[in-house]
Amino acid sequence: MAESKLPKNYIQFRSRYKKLAGALDNLGKAVREEGPLDEKSAQLIQLAAAASIRSEGAVHSHCRRALDAGASADEIRHAVILLTSTLGFPAMMAALSWVEDVLSEN
Repeated sequence: MAESKLPKNYIQFRSRYKKLAGALDNLGKAVREEGPLDEKSAQLIQLAAAASIRSEGAVHSHCRRALDAGASADEIRHAVILLTSTLGFPAMMAALSWVEDVLSEN
């Protein structure tokens, strides 16, 4: 992912706490490699989880990662609208707006 798309505070965090950032990278890699899901599926699941905790930054991040893993815009939108009955319409719409922030960049 292009560094210009990363939030300034995230870049500062990674610069300031290199060992912790590396440990988080290694944890993410380890959990993805632990099971049979492909990268696209993993990122769509993490996108849904990010939407569930109403984390705008994580939705942006996992939307970008899902795109990088080969997910289409329609697949990403579908992953979010599937949450309507679980999260409720307003929360789903908020997450969908965060997805559109990223999709409009491309």
